[in-house]
Amino acid sequence: MTTHTDRVLTTHVGSLVRPPELVDFLHAIDAGKPYDEAAYDERLSQAIRTVVRQQSEAGIDIVSDGEFSKGKNWAFYIHDRLAGIERRELTPEQMTGARRFALGGRDRETFPEFYAQYYESIGLKNHLAFQTVCTGPLRYTGQHAIARDIDNLKAAAAEANVGAAFLPVVSPASALPDVKNEHYPDEQSLLFALADTLRDEYRAVVDAGLLVQIDEGFLPYMYERLVPPMTLAQYRSWAELRIEALNRALHGIPQDRVRFHICWGSWNGPHMFDVPLKDIVDLVLNVNAGAYLFEAANPRHEHEWRVWETVDLPADKILVPGLISHSTNVVEHPELVAERLLRFAGIVGRERVMAGTDCGFAQTWFVNRVHPTIMWAKLRALSEGARLATAELWGRRTAA
Repeated sequence: MTTHTDRVLTTHVGSLVRPPELVDFLHAIDAGKPYDEAAYDERLSQAIRTVVRQQSEAGIDIVSDGEFSKGKNWAFYIHDRLAGIERRELTPEQMTGARRFALGGRDRETFPEFYAQYYESIGLKNHLAFQTVCTGPLRYTGQHAIARDIDNLKAAAAEANVGAAFLPVVSPASALPDVKNEHYPDEQSLLFALADTLRDEYRAVVDAGLLVQIDEGFLPYMYERLVPPMTLAQYRSWAELRIEALNRALHGIPQDRVRFHICWGSWNGPHMFDVPLKDIVDLVLNVNAGAYLFEAANPRHEHEWRVWETVDLPADKILVPGLISHSTNVVEHPELVAERLLRFAGIVGRERVMAGTDCGFAQTWFVNRVHPTIMWAKLRALSEGARLATAELWGRRTAA
């Protein structure tokens, strides 16, 4: 894993606000409308070159492509890269069940008025008329797409003279969370087949010299949907199977090339029923990754930095806590960023912590969590906070 012995490095989770000129193409692609593929490829390449340069200018050391090519969202982009699944239109009765799954959970039951308004504002209900169905053997068909993503990011990083870059990819648990299984004999067989399929994408990223980041949003946030009626022990068993599937997908990939990001769904809501980090931290650390990215800046999880005081973090792993939040337009003060960073450095050591973000700034191509100008202000605050922490941790003065 990319680290430094003389300063705190900066990175983020991956998703950045898409530029308007790219959104026009993504809108057409998502709607299944015709578009100029050559023009899209050129616009995508240019947008990634621009956003990588902007990250570097903001002081970000380890950059991403902003997930600009992931039209659907951070997880369901993979549906266009898999054979063995189909998108099936739901009957009105089935649509009711799909909405119950997608819009259910204790948070939604406790704050129905908020969620009615929230889902209307992001247009979620318009995306619940279909269900993903596994109809045959799963097979990876995204070779062209992942090669394009790799080439775009590597070219942009070279142009901006950036030393390290990562591509976010989806975990098995988050790739097909509500799939209807019509092919495999049981859930484990489906998950393991999916893991074997996703390994092709993971390997392509690492073999190209990039870091691969596994995004795991569904596993933590499904707790508030499953418990109750499940107990915590039952939920952990459910999660353990999905961690096993992920490690299967990572088999043969060097641990130090893998970043593992968890969040609790990270929508802009109350999150009153998120699973406590202390109840899943051992499962998280079971993932064969060299770095762990997690929410540590938002008011629901910031206090959990103390969890790491009692956790035996293996010597070859590092923490990348979120030090700025994606869910508010308030820009964190660099001194607060440094203070948060120093907490973790005081526990695991200055060379085993990196400055990160809670989650992505764009939920989908059409839903931004913060205004783009504020996103860049936040990333600059992150970098400045890392410089302040470096000065204290290494006993240096910062330039005026």
